[in-house]
Amino acid sequence: MKMASGRTGIRLAACLLNISEGRRRNVVEKIAKAAVCDDNGRKRPQATVLNIFSDYDYNRSVITIAAPVDRLGSCVVAACLEAFALIDLVTHVGIHPCLGAVDLVPIYPLSGVDVEECGTVARNVAETLAVHAPGCSIFLFGHADLPWKQSLVQRRKQMGWFDRKAFKAASIVPDIGSAPTLRYGLTGVGASPYVMNCNVTVDTQDLATAKDIAGSVRGSAAGGLKGLQAMAFPHKGQIEIACNVESFDHCDDPLATCDEMGYVSYRVLGKTYSYVSPQLIETSIKKLARARGIKTVGTALVGFTPEECMHCATYALTHGVGEFWRMRGGVFM
Repeated sequence: MKMASGRTGIRLAACLLNISEGRRRNVVEKIAKAAVCDDNGRKRPQATVLNIFSDYDYNRSVITIAAPVDRLGSCVVAACLEAFALIDLVTHVGIHPCLGAVDLVPIYPLSGVDVEECGTVARNVAETLAVHAPGCSIFLFGHADLPWKQSLVQRRKQMGWFDRKAFKAASIVPDIGSAPTLRYGLTGVGASPYVMNCNVTVDTQDLATAKDIAGSVRGSAAGGLKGLQAMAFPHKGQIEIACNVESFDHCDDPLATCDEMGYVSYRVLGKTYSYVSPQLIETSIKKLARARGIKTVGTALVGFTPEECMHCATYALTHGVGEFWRMRGGVFM
């Protein structure tokens, strides 16, 4: 596939802010607006919310915030503070696993900036939140987790994210902030190459079988898709296989950029990254499902591919569109 050059003239980064609220649209929109407007409603310069994706069953939203890398941190902090003020994890009910009212704050490079600098932005965000949101508890991952740079998956396993029943708040020693509180819970803040979300729905209520399919496509499985994390959740009477699609350094596997393998390549600051295409994810899950007598009934990309995110951010910022997501209508499910 043809690679996007990533040359915009603006040093861009993005945050795909994950919050534990997907049912109160007014609350989600208020949090998104805080990223691009100050307390007096004045627009923050050079900041945009590109997309809002909310899911009722998951009771979770992903808000895509983009800005020049030196401005992104303040936008993200403002949105997080609003989320901490409006979301009480004690009353939260949803299918998707979470540990925090603000569950995940990942910073991704889009153009003219490397992942190390995004790690610095992430650490600054975490330290600022600890000061301005007393009681919040933060763990770091990726290039914010120095010197180890442990992945989000590794840190989530350590914290019990994948099994809320096994989570013991009293045993958590946060990297930054206080011990987890019932209201705020535990927030992950970090930086990595871009991660997008692609969800495939299978027409069954057999969760065990769907989990088996999810396990087969994971990058850690023999014959799985490189850079893919997958879990299966009941969703609207069917089951959704939710996939985190990680970008990985092209140098790790140069063959993964071949068209016939279904991987896409793009460049950021002279470095080439690759990711598995949504089409290959859908095809792979469809094949596995068919072998088990199950049909797939739809695929949803949450937000953007890395290239789309960069192009939309460039357009929004050069045209002064702070609430770009309104042009797209947002996605509330």
